[in-house]
Amino acid sequence: MITSDSIFDDSLSFEEKVLRIFEFQKQNNPTYQRFCDALEIRNVQTPQEIPLLPIQAFKDTEVITTAEHSTFFQSSGTTGMERSRHYLIEPELYHQSIIRGMQYFYDLDEYVIWAYTPGYNQNPNSSLIWMLNTLIEREESGLSKFLELGKRLDESELDKIQQSGKKLMLFGAAFGLMDILENHPVQLPEDSVILETGGMKTHRREITKEQLHQQLAKGFGLPQTQIHSEYGMTELLSQAYAQGSLWFECVPWMKVSIRDPKDPMKEVENGEEGLIGVIDLANLYSCSFILTGDKGIQREDGKFQVLGRWNPQNLRGCNFLINHD
Repeated sequence: MITSDSIFDDSLSFEEKVLRIFEFQKQNNPTYQRFCDALEIRNVQTPQEIPLLPIQAFKDTEVITTAEHSTFFQSSGTTGMERSRHYLIEPELYHQSIIRGMQYFYDLDEYVIWAYTPGYNQNPNSSLIWMLNTLIEREESGLSKFLELGKRLDESELDKIQQSGKKLMLFGAAFGLMDILENHPVQLPEDSVILETGGMKTHRREITKEQLHQQLAKGFGLPQTQIHSEYGMTELLSQAYAQGSLWFECVPWMKVSIRDPKDPMKEVENGEEGLIGVIDLANLYSCSFILTGDKGIQREDGKFQVLGRWNPQNLRGCNFLINHD
């Protein structure tokens, strides 16, 4: 039996965890069970044989291993928009994934967390807000906080962070960070890190990730190596991080592959564009095997780039196996 503790247990190999979780979800998740049955997936010997559930399932139906849940995360969107729901059975599992995941890339004790999240604050079920609350509550200096929207960054507060001996980690949706630069530009302390969480498209502009990082570095007075990115979404309980480059690296309990859009059971060659597929073991009580709608490429070392959204017209046939109750 796989448990939430097993996900972070180094004594088990990633492959062993994957195969155990697959069997658990195939037996206990009705949506994933129907998906596997429709594909006639029976005995799986390797992770490569496991089918990835199209992410649309989180909008179309419940992706859950039990009817009981404590809360749910819901993607942002306008009224009437179809939104994903990710049911949370065990909040502590997400808490552990957040803290352990961040600690894998950063010494959290070194940082004060500031969060600027326009577009998310009005969503009471935002997984990003939940994550940032977790990080802010963990930090003991009292200087970590959500920033007021539309307000200038307080330079006296920046001075307090420097006097405390800590560094600033500024979290923000890309368009929100750009708004700060346009309306209230400020020079950040030289050891600060900016962690942008995506969301580059607004009603005014759409720029590439590289252009975004160049503008953030110039605007906040930091080297580009200190402009970092997070890759996450409502449907995942783990995140990948890119530190000063465009290449994301996964936490140890998460793995990305690039799939052929015409046949998602097949992986494409390194450097070839395709659909990003994710195995996220922290999704223990939903589905750990996800075919996203994102386009990406991957290197031989496993790091990957996100190249934007895949044209939905190219995904015909990916979702027809998800039956509605």
